[in-house]
This record gives sequence, C-alpha cells and structure tokens, in this order.
Amino acid sequence: MSAVCTGSTKEKQSGEKLSEAKVVKLYGQIPPIEKMDASLSTLTNCEQLSLSTNCIEKITNLNGLKKLKILSLGRNNIRLLTGLEAVGDTLEQLWISYNQLEKLNGIQWLKSLRVLYMSNNLVKDWSEFMRLVELPCLDDLVFVGNPLEEKHSAEGTWMDEATKRLPGLRKLDGDCCDEEERRGEAGEARDRGSVQAAGGRGAGPRAPPGLLPTGQVWRRGPGESGARHRPLY
Repeated sequence: MSAVCTGSTKEKQSGEKLSEAKVVKLYGQIPPIEKMDASLSTLTNCEQLSLSTNCIEKITNLNGLKKLKILSLGRNNIRLLTGLEAVGDTLEQLWISYNQLEKLNGIQWLKSLRVLYMSNNLVKDWSEFMRLVELPCLDDLVFVGNPLEEKHSAEGTWMDEATKRLPGLRKLDGDCCDEEERRGEAGEARDRGSVQAAGGRGAGPRAPPGLLPTGQVWRRGPGESGARHRPLY
C-alpha cells in the first residue's frame, strides 16, 4: 500500500517511524487506497488505524497489528466483514459507516468490541442484526440509515425492538437505551435550547433548526418532520 509510505500522519511529521506509531491516519488519500496490502503488517505498534474515505473493498492483512484497538473504515466500498479475526482479541472500536454491508458474518470474532458505528449500510434483516448478540462487550451501537432501522423507526418501534434483542446496549444511535436517562437528556437538551435562544454563552454547539443534539447523532425533536442528519462515521 503506497499510502503507508506517503500518507500524512502526526507521527511521520515528527520523524517517528511508522512501525513505532500508535496512531496512523491514512484517510482520504489521493489517489484513494484500493487495497489493504501486506505493508500494513509493518504497523506493529499501531493502536488506532484510520483508512476512511478511500475505495477499499475488502478487509485484509491485519495480522501484524497485534495492538490495534480502533479501526476506522467508514466511507469505503466494503461488502463483507472478512479478515477481522486477526484483531479479534484487541479491537475495541470499529467505525465502518457508509459502506455496502448487508451481511454481518465475521463480526463474531470481535470479542472485545465495545463500540460499533455502522450507520448507512444495507442491513435489512433481524437475522443479520442478531449476529451482534455474539459481541459480549458491545454497549454503543450506531445503526441509523440501515433499511432495518429505517423501517422500524418509521413505525416507532426501533428502540424497543433493537434493545430487546441487545439488552446490554448502553447507547443506540447516540441515545441512551435507559428510558429514564433518555428523559433526562431530553430535558437537558431543552434547557440548552432555551439558553441558546436567550443568547446565552457556553451552552455547547447549536443544533440545526428543529433538531436536538443527542450524543453523536442529530435527531429531530418531537413533532418535527424531515430527514435526520446522519452521523459521519
């Protein structure tokens, strides 16, 4: 992968060897990366690898990344979750939104995974969603923009149906799964909105008109219509 040699990272800019770098950023390369080739095996100390916004179709050559904790592959052309077994013991976060995933076979290797951001893929069946049950540590899931989520959100049943199947979740699509915590967050959001409307300072980022901030996902407030703003993972 030529981008391993030419990609810009903070570690490289300071003269650190890529083999010693803990954070390697190869997102948005020009020309885009198309293959995860064997040169990735040189990143033996890497804990966070970003390959988002490229043209990668297949996850490969992670065998040498024995310390990898965070893998970012958003905005590529990935259709299958093959190749993850190489980092199954260490990976804690997988960011893989805006790809072409319809099937989730292969996710079961990630026994340490806590965070899964996979919005705007193609998952449409509960049978595929249920593969996430095999992730014992998963507590933060972003699934918005998949056909399955869109169908049940339109019916008003998404949160209940998803958390019933994954009772260990702490957050789903940026919202707390606990109903009392959700009500508390909604109250705080309304309070922030009131302060902002009054011209207050220090109240955090202003949401787009008619939207309430809930974690990483902008959602419309009660009674509002129109498309949600999607997370950029």
